[in-house]
Amino acid sequence: MASVGSHASKPLKAVSDERDPFARISSSSSSSSPSSSSSVFYKLLVIRSVNAYWLLTFFQPDEYFQALEPAWQRAFGDASAAWLTWEWRLQLRSSLHPALFAAVYWIADAFTRLIPSALAVQLRPSILIAAPKVLQVVSAAASDWYAWQLAAKLYGLNSTSSWFALFLSICSPFQWFCSTRTFSNSLETTLTIMALYYWPWELFGEREAVKENPKASVLSRLSSHPSSSSTGLRLINSLRFSLILAAFAVVLRPTNLLLWLTILITTLITSSSKPSAINRTVLLELTREVILCGSLVLTVSLISDRLWFGEWTFPPYTWLYFNISRSLAVFYGRNDWHYYLSQGIPLLSIAALPFVLAALYRIPKAGSRAPDLALRTLAAAVYAMITALSLISHKEVRFIYPLLPILHVLAASYAAAFFTRPAPNRASAASSEPASRPQFRRKGLLTAALALNISLAAFLSLGHQPAPLNVLTFLRREFERLHPAEAQALPPFTAEDQDRRDAEEVELFALFLTPCHSTPWRSHLVHPALHARALTCEPPLHTSPDTPERDSYRDEADRFYDDPVGFLGRELWPSQKEWSDGEAVRPERIPRFIVGFEGIEPWLDEFFARGPGAGFGVHLKRVWEGWNGFFNEDWRRRGKLVVWDTGVYAD
Repeated sequence: MASVGSHASKPLKAVSDERDPFARISSSSSSSSPSSSSSVFYKLLVIRSVNAYWLLTFFQPDEYFQALEPAWQRAFGDASAAWLTWEWRLQLRSSLHPALFAAVYWIADAFTRLIPSALAVQLRPSILIAAPKVLQVVSAAASDWYAWQLAAKLYGLNSTSSWFALFLSICSPFQWFCSTRTFSNSLETTLTIMALYYWPWELFGEREAVKENPKASVLSRLSSHPSSSSTGLRLINSLRFSLILAAFAVVLRPTNLLLWLTILITTLITSSSKPSAINRTVLLELTREVILCGSLVLTVSLISDRLWFGEWTFPPYTWLYFNISRSLAVFYGRNDWHYYLSQGIPLLSIAALPFVLAALYRIPKAGSRAPDLALRTLAAAVYAMITALSLISHKEVRFIYPLLPILHVLAASYAAAFFTRPAPNRASAASSEPASRPQFRRKGLLTAALALNISLAAFLSLGHQPAPLNVLTFLRREFERLHPAEAQALPPFTAEDQDRRDAEEVELFALFLTPCHSTPWRSHLVHPALHARALTCEPPLHTSPDTPERDSYRDEADRFYDDPVGFLGRELWPSQKEWSDGEAVRPERIPRFIVGFEGIEPWLDEFFARGPGAGFGVHLKRVWEGWNGFFNEDWRRRGKLVVWDTGVYAD
């Protein structure tokens, strides 16, 4: 493949650069125009802002319950009515991720206090809901930008391949669907591609000076870069910055360690003058840097967790213990061993899949030792992570999301060669004249692929499962209409506020009879006085793996769908005789609204019209219903999401 400013080469091969690979890699960033790179980044910010604004659908509950709910509690206090899941109670998650959003909430709340009170009451909920998206816009734009910059390092600054890497990232439906969501996987992806960009790929080069002195250390080799001493210092700092970013990614998601072990091992092997042995000095130097940078990040993480949880703890260890030793991850689903091969990579890649598969089957070449070995190392990281994660029973596509920018960088060479032909003329390397642009070909296929990606991204962002977010907007606005005084209350909220509300027997505003975590929670309900209740799905923490007790365990949501009418009569609203003697819990208050998917309506009618709840005076009336997509893999979530007014409260 040929690109802008390169000689033509064999089809489907990356561009060869005649310059020294060390000079090309180390100078790619500095030689680029700062204003040009900044211009691209600003445009990416605009694109991802549109992305975030038009992302109006629900994907997976961890987006809210592993990030925004703990952040909400930290920002607004224990009485803010945030829903903390069992992972936070048992300290399985690092506090670093929600701490970022807690700071965003604090800043957004401080901003609303500067607005006139009458206007602040109306704007505050919208501002608080939108605030986390600002952080995600920056993260998503950085992910795109660093993927482009890494491709520029490996293929050449203005090569067609580097621009195709940016094009693939911007037009990726999965990137559009997930990059601006508040998953820890999204931040992990950004940190990973940033760390890969700053990783000193010069370690993979082989210079005559190294051959003459094979015992030279890694840092000595970087420091002796011929350009200048400042260049060597910059490369050393780049290594350390890369390791720090990688360490933060590992703290967020311990499985990210698989990728970096591959990078480190490959670096050690290929940086040795003898491929069959690992240079002892190289090993010592890299080990020292890994320990120093890792210790710095670990110290920050430990202090953050100490301040967050109130005691010394190490969430990555707890996470591994519960998910691997206790096998609790499989409680949320099992998948076939080939899931990431048959579904994961295709879902990540969509229209780029042929080029991704081609790049993984035959790793592209950049034409020089250092970039070629870097591309092989990136491919090895993909192989290693897919292989290791395939051995774990519980699998999700977002677990391999950090591989997506890597796949874009690898596939860019093949995509560029397929859709472009070499420029007819090329300026000489010494010429200051701009190189001719490549000519596009197969425009029909390119248009079709782009249309497929755009259509899929639009559907997933606007049309697939929008109801879980829309229903909370309806409930929040109804609460503001019915209880304007309580809706104007501002944080911080104290334990005394919560005790007062409990003593006053405030109404149960909404009862969610849905599979657990089917909607966001306080991050979208906002008002702590809006009392709501939902079915839970706590895992069987008290059981051991592969025991009859574990296999027969049914959480609260399971019990409801096993026997809906019986569950309502036994666990939510038992008769006076059943709970007055202390053998059962006190019944829930009758809610103002019941929220559920339309499939439960016959069960509600049976319970309240002809069953044990016939004497409660409930007369269900649909007051809101929301479209939730054409399909859902969970039969319990199929159909419209509905809000029924029970009729037991006067407006």
